[in-house]
Amino acid sequence: MATAGLWMLAAVATLMLATGLPAWMMLTGVALVFAVIGVATDIVPFPLLAAVPSRLLGLLENDLLQALPLYVLMGAALNRLPLAEVLFRTGTRALRRTGAGAPLAGLGLGVLLAPMNGSVGASVAALTRIVLPRLSAEHVPAERGAALVCAASTLGVVVPPSLVLILFGDAMLRAHTEAVNATRQAVRIINTQDVFRGTLIPAGILLLLCALAAWLGNRRRTASGAEAAPPAPGPATGEWITAAVTTLLIAGLLGAVTLGYLYAVEAAATGGVALLVYGAATRTLTRPVLAQVLRDTMAITGALFAMLVGATVFTLIVRAFGTDRWVAERLAGMGSDPRAVLAVVLLLLGLCAFVLDAFEMIFVVIPIVMPPLLMRVPDATWVAVLTLMILQTSFLVPPFGYAVMMVRSRLPRPVAAAGFVRALWPFLAAQLLVLMLVLAHPALVWRGPAPEAPRGDDAHPVSDDEVGALLQRQLERNDAETPPAGTEPEPAR
Repeated sequence: MATAGLWMLAAVATLMLATGLPAWMMLTGVALVFAVIGVATDIVPFPLLAAVPSRLLGLLENDLLQALPLYVLMGAALNRLPLAEVLFRTGTRALRRTGAGAPLAGLGLGVLLAPMNGSVGASVAALTRIVLPRLSAEHVPAERGAALVCAASTLGVVVPPSLVLILFGDAMLRAHTEAVNATRQAVRIINTQDVFRGTLIPAGILLLLCALAAWLGNRRRTASGAEAAPPAPGPATGEWITAAVTTLLIAGLLGAVTLGYLYAVEAAATGGVALLVYGAATRTLTRPVLAQVLRDTMAITGALFAMLVGATVFTLIVRAFGTDRWVAERLAGMGSDPRAVLAVVLLLLGLCAFVLDAFEMIFVVIPIVMPPLLMRVPDATWVAVLTLMILQTSFLVPPFGYAVMMVRSRLPRPVAAAGFVRALWPFLAAQLLVLMLVLAHPALVWRGPAPEAPRGDDAHPVSDDEVGALLQRQLERNDAETPPAGTEPEPAR
């Protein structure tokens, strides 16, 4: 029954596609069913289930989780206040001379909104409502508008310091701690700040390539004689000032968190208060709008915490069946080439991302496959960036990519599949190019300070046989409990 965890994951994916029910419900339900089966067959000890409440309480005490509702509040305020429209209109006007003002403005709005929207699904919902109608008003074809929204909705996976990166950084800390404990190597444990910094250069290259793809696509359309958008009235002076201040505030806060000058909680709280003050000062934060902002915040935050609880119970049952041991043993038996192990894990993550959102991947799949991978490939920051890039790439692969299916399900009118794929392929090509660059040139990943050199008995390299023995010893010591939750590093002041 060591493979029961794989059957659990397959059952969750199948039920989600067949029923359309929320992920947290499927994770919790499948975990409970398999827990009953495990207890009935004496595979899962019943006292282990009694540890679920204390496990959840310890998990929810993580300081990083305080940033979730604040980030979501910022995203909800930007979505409901007229700021998004002001940003798009001023961006379109400022970039009109490029011949692709509307697509570039839509991509830029996605860069600002995606890190705060919580997940790919939430980003798709927000950008479809905000950007897509305005692209249509600018006479951008529906296929190109849908492809742009699809690409922009995945930017929160790699643009720091998004919610995805915050939780993924904590998951990497746990996995790296488990791997280091097993191999006894004297290395520095990765943290959330390392993940933020590691994605900076690849994310910057990707944004430049996506902007180039959006510009070239629109320039070709204009050159071919397509209908051009009539000139629209320019934004007022107050709108220019509002757009500039909003952009500088959001970019400054996100940059301060990425570089370690502010905690994520501090920056999110500052941004949320600033947006609410703006709404009150301009009288756009009416009682109905405030109710919508709070309703959106509670709905998204509740869904995230419910999925976190469901995933915690799910992974506990997976470990109780010994699936984590089974996966580790399979990876340890693949030979001495760490690149082969890395390729297999990345392929597995890519396949899972066809049906699971980023948070579901972080909560369910990463804790199982990442610790044994980091025992074979010790460069944790490089592995983290590759994992994020492969997730984002999988979300964009038609026709089963998660973002692709979400966008097509939310379009007001269906678009031709062939035209949509043609419009999407430049963004996918940019994604694949950056992935190949990071894979071929690990130096593109900005790493933290070098670890101290090991001394004494720890100075000898660890062989494959020793890795397997140490892994088995560590797994036997684990009682299906993950390492304690990490906290954010002290920011540089």
